[in-house]
Amino acid sequence: MANDTKKTNEAQLLDLLKRVLPKATHDAHLAGKIYEAVELEFKTKARALAFDKLCTRVALPDLEPKSVAEVQRQLVSAFGDGDITIKPNKKDQTLAVEVSLPDGSQFTSEIKVGPPLPEASEEEEITLKFVPFPVSLPTDPELVWLLAKRENLSPAEAGVALSKVEEEFWASKTGQKMIRDRVERTFAEFIARVPGGMLNEVGLKRHYKTPEPIKQLRLAARR
Repeated sequence: MANDTKKTNEAQLLDLLKRVLPKATHDAHLAGKIYEAVELEFKTKARALAFDKLCTRVALPDLEPKSVAEVQRQLVSAFGDGDITIKPNKKDQTLAVEVSLPDGSQFTSEIKVGPPLPEASEEEEITLKFVPFPVSLPTDPELVWLLAKRENLSPAEAGVALSKVEEEFWASKTGQKMIRDRVERTFAEFIARVPGGMLNEVGLKRHYKTPEPIKQLRLAARR
């Protein structure tokens, strides 16, 4: 619950900056730079916390290739847009982990062989549930992607978050490589390839990658 409150406070602060900065300075470029810097700081801090949390809770029973590969898989799922380096240390029975993101952020940690640490209780933290969040494009409103959002997000807030993640995905190293490989820059390609971690960071979840047409039911005849 504390984490969700924190996210809400940060969103409110960013919204306040967006309204106040243009009044505080007539330099639109400067105002934009300040807003982007604050937003990036919040985002970097959130990703750093997510990285630390993952490293403390991931299971590493041994340093066998299969176990190391599973840790790598989880890191790729959460930070698919970054360079991930892992290095086993058999002497100390640890796994050194480093993630370098396109924005210059770099996170490092060390995972010890053994069971994951128990989750810390934050005053019996309440995990917000995911609720249905179907989306469609204006060009084809009957074709629907079945996504989900945290229940504390309004549809409008979830829509803004989804648009931002899409923009960040195509600007990432993975997205740029896809564009160079002539993958069409469409919502369908984005939602099928975006790492789940990028969606989870903003309170979204992908249920189905493939959209489904809306089924129109026939009304039963009245007797």
